[in-house]
Amino acid sequence: MSPEGRRRVVWSGMKTAFAVALVGGLAWSGFQIAALFRGDTPALAKAAEAVPVRAVELITDGVLDKDWLVRTLALPRNVTLMQLDLYQLQARLLQTKQVRSATLTRNFPSTLTVSLSEYSPVARVMAQLDREEPHVLLVSREGVVFEGVGFDGEMIATLPWLAGIKLVRRDDTFAPVAGMETVADLLAKAKLEAEHLYRDWQVVSLARLASDNEIEVQAVGVARIRFGTHEDFFRQLARLDSLLDAARAKTDKPLREVNLAIGAQVPVAFEDPTLVPEAMPANPKRNSRPVRPAATPSPFPQLQRNSNL
Repeated sequence: MSPEGRRRVVWSGMKTAFAVALVGGLAWSGFQIAALFRGDTPALAKAAEAVPVRAVELITDGVLDKDWLVRTLALPRNVTLMQLDLYQLQARLLQTKQVRSATLTRNFPSTLTVSLSEYSPVARVMAQLDREEPHVLLVSREGVVFEGVGFDGEMIATLPWLAGIKLVRRDDTFAPVAGMETVADLLAKAKLEAEHLYRDWQVVSLARLASDNEIEVQAVGVARIRFGTHEDFFRQLARLDSLLDAARAKTDKPLREVNLAIGAQVPVAFEDPTLVPEAMPANPKRNSRPVRPAATPSPFPQLQRNSNL
């Protein structure tokens, strides 16, 4: 082989060796970085065994705060990250049914990070367990029943009560309330598109939801409003808004019933039987002016009876 050929062979071998060394170095570095994030390198593990947890960080999409987290975790004094049973702590957090999911991460040398996803309430219910005093529970869109922690009292007071349901106790929790997604759609549409109507709603009944596909609402000045689940809620709210304006212009007497579940022609019944309402047009013009009917008695006693366990 000529000298030039030998130089080419040597140079090719050097490039191959360099490439192999580079790939090996990158692989080793990646392994060490992954181990660092997992916290299973010997150096980190040895250091973590000697350093107690000094900080607990909370990341949440709800209202639970760090004080609640610290109380719920109840970490032993001077416990280290390596001594923590993350699965046990996760189960402890999930016992609070307000928590949808929980993820716990060790951040060495001494920080525990907790990420929570929480349920949001759309309605409330009064429940009585055994001989305990009746107390308020919250219900999410998914039908999950939980005791609300950290929510603003004024916000909770704006939520309608649920009626026409039976809470079923399963061990230390309640079975989900069936049909709540449909009810939540109605409540969300009313709050977004017709808040002046929504804030007068006091009770939402699911008694006829499964049998007749109807949701009944008791509002200030209207004993019963019947919504059908087979028609868009926005159209029904528009008819209700127009009808209440027309009724208010006609009389100050409260309405006994408004049936929006049977189509564009809306039957209306007044508390005063001498009043005969005019037929509603097929496409009433929507009016966004606030409606302020006369007050009706509180539905609280009825809810308490319906929700007793």
